[in-house]
Amino acid sequence: MPIKTDNKTNEIISILSHWLEQRGTDSSFDWLKSKLAEIATNASEKTLFSSYSAASRYYLKESLNLSVAEIEKLPVVGWNPTDWTLEQTARSLLLLSFPASDPDRYIATLDKIIAAADVAEAIAFYQTLPLFPHPEKFQLRAAEGIRTNMTSVFNAVAHHNPYPAKYLDDLAWNQMVLKALFVSSPLRLIYGLEQRNNPQLAQMLIDYARERLAANRTVSDELWNLVKTFEPQTVLDLKAVYKTS
Repeated sequence: MPIKTDNKTNEIISILSHWLEQRGTDSSFDWLKSKLAEIATNASEKTLFSSYSAASRYYLKESLNLSVAEIEKLPVVGWNPTDWTLEQTARSLLLLSFPASDPDRYIATLDKIIAAADVAEAIAFYQTLPLFPHPEKFQLRAAEGIRTNMTSVFNAVAHHNPYPAKYLDDLAWNQMVLKALFVSSPLRLIYGLEQRNNPQLAQMLIDYARERLAANRTVSDELWNLVKTFEPQTVLDLKAVYKTS
């Protein structure tokens, strides 16, 4: 399935295509191949928009059920599509098929996709962040995904996704970690959590923990594990009066 784009993107497209060919029906894969070819050949925004929306009619919200061997062969460090569905994978393929040789047009086209996306479409978009050509140009979109009130969309950015650790600045990164605690989203699923830990984040987490204490609420042990790197004595002092969850 040749796509006119860079070698890395071609490799990812080949992998995603192989997964869907193995797991989807023949009719659904035939539909997808025709749309991918049309988008790649004609750079057709109309076809991309319509097929991105229609993917749910051809692919189910059924887990890929990837094997350990398939995960180990992935070409993007930190990318873990363990929880991806067939539908999400098809949508990622469609996004990656659009020619990216003109970065401005590529970004503008994908901006139109996410601007009109429903929740399921937004999740697929944000899961694809580490795979996009010109990934550095999606920093503002990633930060926007972090600010959402929809936990499922937030998790698509934050969990099993190497994009935030590689491209977000400390301010956006720290806000993402704190937001995860606010929405009860596990920190352990955030790629690069320990490597991107920093003193400013530790102070934010201490302030958050103190607010929890004032409200007689528990504090996740995941929070303490981050803070103790920079403020071990503060952790000991606070844990003496906190109930940990």
